[in-house]
Parts: sequence; C-alpha cells; structure tokens
Amino acid sequence: MNLDKLNEWLIKNNCDVAYISDPLSINYFTGFNMDPNERIFALVAFKDKPAFIFSPELNVEEAKHSAWNGDVYGYLDEQNPWQKIANLVSERIGRPQKIAIEKSFVSIARLEALKSVFTDADFSTDVSKLIGELRIIKTEEEVKQLQAAGAEADYAFEVGFNALRNGVTERYVAGQIEYRLKLDKGVMHTSFETICQAGTNAANPHLGPTLNTIKPNQLVLFDLGTMHNGYASDSSRTVAYGEPSAKEKEIYEIDREAQQAAIDAARPGMTAGELDAVARDIITKAGYGEYFIHRLGHGIGMSVHELPQIMSGNDFILQEGMCFSIEPGIYIPNVGGVRIEDCGVLTNEGFKTFTKTDKQLRYIPVKE
Repeated sequence: MNLDKLNEWLIKNNCDVAYISDPLSINYFTGFNMDPNERIFALVAFKDKPAFIFSPELNVEEAKHSAWNGDVYGYLDEQNPWQKIANLVSERIGRPQKIAIEKSFVSIARLEALKSVFTDADFSTDVSKLIGELRIIKTEEEVKQLQAAGAEADYAFEVGFNALRNGVTERYVAGQIEYRLKLDKGVMHTSFETICQAGTNAANPHLGPTLNTIKPNQLVLFDLGTMHNGYASDSSRTVAYGEPSAKEKEIYEIDREAQQAAIDAARPGMTAGELDAVARDIITKAGYGEYFIHRLGHGIGMSVHELPQIMSGNDFILQEGMCFSIEPGIYIPNVGGVRIEDCGVLTNEGFKTFTKTDKQLRYIPVKE
C-alpha cells in the first residue's frame, strides 16, 4: 500500500524514478531492515514499473527471505554500484529524465555519483516530505510494536532504579540497564545511548552517563529506549535517591503537573503549538519558564525522533494515529534537573501512553 502511494506521488510529480536510500525509509516501504554500514543500499521505485532493492551482495539472500517479495539485486565490493544501478534502471525504463531523492539523507558525494551515471537526469525533486507524511500516521500494527517497545522501557526503568547505590557511576547504572535488557528481554539495540544523570548533571539534558558517582539525597534522571521489531521507545523518569532538596522536590512536582496536563489536554484537531503551550504555561507561571529549554515533544516510530514536532509556534494539526512524546523538563544549573517523558498514540479518546511506570516521585532507599 505504501509503495502504491509512492507510485502515485511519482506520477503526480512527473518523476520517472525515486532513489530511496535511508534504511528506515527502505524498511518502511519494503519490510526489509538492515544496516549497510558504508556500502550502497537503496530502494529504486518507478511510477509504472516494479520497484527493486539494491544491496551489497552480502545481504541479497537476507533481503530475498524478508517481507519484501520484489526483485533484489546485489553488487560485489570490487564492482561499481552506481553503474550497476544505472544499468538496471535502463533495462526497465531507458534513460530517466527526472529522479526524486531524499535530500534530507543523500550525501553530496553520493548525489555526485548518481549524477555521474544519470547524466541527463534532473535531481531537484525531494521525496523526503512525502515519506515523512506517510510515516506520521501509524497503523494498528505499528502501534502494537510501539507498545511492546514501551513495555521494554518500563522494565529498563526498574533495572535502573534497582541499580542505584552509593559510589557506583552513572555509566555503571546505564550499563546494567543495557545488559539486563539483552539478557532478560532479548533486546539487541537500544534506540539511543541510555542516559543516567545524577544531581547537578541532570541539569544538562543530553549530557549522557558519565563517571560521576551516585550520592545520597539527590535526583537521578533516566532517559532510555529500545528498538522492538524496528520500532523505538523513548521515555524518561526522574527519581529521588534518598531525600532530595526542597527545590528539587518543587521542580519535580511542577514538571509532573505540566506533563500530566499536556497528556490530559491532547486531542485530535489541536495544533502542536497549542499542546506545547499547555505544559509550558504551567512551568512559566511557576517561575521556571527559562529552564524549560526544549520542545515539548517529537514524533516516534521507526526512528526515535520524527514528525510531528510538538513545539511552540508550530501550527501543524495533530491527528488521530499520530505517535509522539510529551516530555517537559526543568533544568537549573548547579541545582539539578527533572524530565518526565512518555510516548503515546493520539486517539479520539485522548493520548494513550506506551510506558506505564508511575510518575509520583519515587524514593529509592540509600544503599551502600
């Protein structure tokens, strides 16, 4: 069905060929997922001919035994992949005049390589926007995969909370999470580097886990996710290790209120900017607006960050079936930080989260 929509788009835009090279986009259209590393991997689609996958010879059999039931062609390392692609296209349609590419993904070097073998073609048409628009509304099956990824994230939180003790490093805690995910749940890939930030480190939202040691009586921020059958989870929780300061407790409760208010307010038909404002206004009125330094949320699906962007000033209309995060944060330098995040699906009944870990401030007993 998705390839049908791509074919329709090619006809409408008078393009002979679409050269799709982002592995996530190829997976979306074909059901075949792989990491080509530095090699050439593409889906070549036509407005009136069957599409084909082009991959390293190493992966041809894998592609043939995947969900894809179309043609698969490979190349050896010593061969010129660009000329081989050109020959395959020529066999189908002759010399193409207009080739659409993913401008958000194709490198300059690879575009120049394509131009060297398609010397008469116009490469000015960008198919990236169409792919983003197609991926933004999730099917029922996609939502099921995202829910399963969310359940893995819930398990990861419990592992992380239980790993907190005096003297261990943030990296140790993050490592325990990833180890247990692989051992207990069979998770081979996290959706991004697992984040554990304790104390003042949590005021730097994307610092990542460091060799900073866990100490009593501070907040600890976790941000984590997994890949489940090609779909991502992404969730954040902040917990108290011991007894945090009054200021830390205050910003936690404000952030929790803002996040829950946005979850409760989310409905199809409102704009992304209006949803952002629900949480931002609460934090601003409490006096911490300057410390909420990022958008409220981002889309999630086959990648951890995709459309829609839930941010101030965005008049994009939210629709049923869109999946995104709601994640307000308050980050005060030299004090600490709080972020509470859930991804979920927007329905006519409201926003249904994929993660279920409780958001009342959780106190983890101090352990030696």
